[in-house]
Amino acid sequence: MLKEYKKKLTGGYTIIETMIALSIFLIVIVIGIGSLLNAHLVSKKSQDTRSIIDGLSFTMEDMSRNIRTGYDYKCLEQGNSYVQGELENVQSCKNGYGIAFEYGEGAQGDSTDQWVYYIYKGKLYRSTDGLTNSIQMTPDEVEVNASTSSFSVLGAEKTDTQQPLVIIRLAGQIKSGSNTTSFSLQTAVSQRVSDITI
Repeated sequence: MLKEYKKKLTGGYTIIETMIALSIFLIVIVIGIGSLLNAHLVSKKSQDTRSIIDGLSFTMEDMSRNIRTGYDYKCLEQGNSYVQGELENVQSCKNGYGIAFEYGEGAQGDSTDQWVYYIYKGKLYRSTDGLTNSIQMTPDEVEVNASTSSFSVLGAEKTDTQQPLVIIRLAGQIKSGSNTTSFSLQTAVSQRVSDITI
């Protein structure tokens, strides 16, 4: 009889053993699902930030292309606002908040086709008609820092012996929900058409 009792005891699992195994299994599944959801959330935020950075890079490339084919650059400095039709007074500067120029296919005497890029209230704007209408080029999630972003123009004057060079710096923050990511982009553009007079 003792042998039969021992056989019954070793023949299967008790309810307590089954409940403990099931509890451990559920704890592991909950931790795994939590980690998976967290990884998905981090991946989504990373994709959103990467998409915004790609958009900013495209904006820089678009500005570079348009500035490169333009001429008569005027750097816009603080306290020196742009007035439509002012490009006959081309001007260099080291840390301007914007640049105005005659577009490559524009007419030199026509002030309504001048292009202007400028930073205003944390956003980058572009106007293709001498500031009559401006469009915001950066998304709402992007805050451009005006103190670390600038347009530098060198050699804009007609009397110098330097080919015009524009250096664009954009720096700021991307705000996505509770996340904030800093960015900093810079490029240099030289005027395609030679303006050097000897």
